Amino acid sequence: MKKSIAYTWGSTAEERQMVFPCDRYIDNSDDVYFRAIDVKAPASILWKWLCQLKVSSYSYDFLDRLERIFFQGQERIPSPESPAKLIPGLEILAPDQRFMGVFKLVEFETNRHLTMIMDAQKAIQIFGDVVASYVIKPTTENTCRLILKGHVRYPKNIYGKWMHYVLPWGDLLMMRKQFVRLKHLAENQAGFQSL
Repeated sequence: MKKSIAYTWGSTAEERQMVFPCDRYIDNSDDVYFRAIDVKAPASILWKWLCQLKVSSYSYDFLDRLERIFFQGQERIPSPESPAKLIPGLEILAPDQRFMGVFKLVEFETNRHLTMIMDAQKAIQIFGDVVASYVIKPTTENTCRLILKGHVRYPKNIYGKWMHYVLPWGDLLMMRKQFVRLKHLAENQAGFQSL
């Protein structure tokens, strides 16, 4: 059965057959989402921007702020906007670090992938169990692909009944914005470095 763009945006059939690190962290997921985009920047530059997800989602900033207030009870958010410049030190990673407020890092390989699990209980009650890998696949010395695979096990409650229909499209809306922003930031950084 062919899946809609809500499940496969930007990805190729070959990419959807790849083995991802996130596959090890969940059994019997209800759905799998793929997102992918071409980036005209070296993997090492895109990697630094992926590490920025520790401080912001790089999607819709106003929704990111509301999410942190609701799911984490944070009343004050340091910056209302995703940083447009790299914050030094964020590329220093360790397991259990927070990403995008509701995820914890479980595995990574520098310049290759970030794998994270949603562990904020309020978010799990609404969205279910989510585990995802952001994978960087170099295509040339100065270009790469950013590919995400996300497993979802919907909650067994009232939210799960409609999340099955709403989440694929809502996730696509958010992730497309995130991928396009990260792409532009990495490409701009690469352009500056080549001057």
